[in-house]
Amino acid sequence: MTKTAHIIGNGPSAGFYKPSKGLKILCNLPPMTVHNAYTTVMVDFKMMKAIHDGDVVVPGDWVLGARPNKWMEMRNDFYMKYAPQIKEFYMVLPRYVANYTDFNCGHMATHYTANKLKCEEIHMYGFDSIFAFDITSSTDLYLPSDRDNMNTERLTRNWRPVWTNMFKEFKDTQFIIHNRTTDTKLIKLSDNVEVRKGVK
Repeated sequence: MTKTAHIIGNGPSAGFYKPSKGLKILCNLPPMTVHNAYTTVMVDFKMMKAIHDGDVVVPGDWVLGARPNKWMEMRNDFYMKYAPQIKEFYMVLPRYVANYTDFNCGHMATHYTANKLKCEEIHMYGFDSIFAFDITSSTDLYLPSDRDNMNTERLTRNWRPVWTNMFKEFKDTQFIIHNRTTDTKLIKLSDNVEVRKGVK
């Protein structure tokens, strides 16, 4: 039986997710309730600060990246308070990624799911920035972010090559991206990636 996962990101296409069999991996806080999530992945200092300040509550188990790990080292009181929720720290930085800043939450969640959880079929929702100059995120509702045109172009230019290389790295994994469009002119996808037009 195929080991399947569903990664729910924060872009507008996250709404295409419907309750399905398989592991549910969340990025930060999805724009809707997802029951029986396996874990929530977080990679940013600002997400840790928002939790620390009480601006957001992230339920369930967490898988955290390098910057949250650094945050915990600097704030032992925070670590002690939230340690029961921490499933693990995932510190892998693939060789094709320049630094942790270029390894966004969706990247880490997908790499973790393919590499650590060994899922053979990975469905992805809310990953609009792969296909368009659109980095809007449901996290913008509670975390201020720079979404001007110059920053959007810079981030999408840095992020897309990571996807191209990641899909190649896990060539035996089937990736299915549910998106608002199936237009892939901004990125070259390998044969193990299928793009489906989402249905609400």
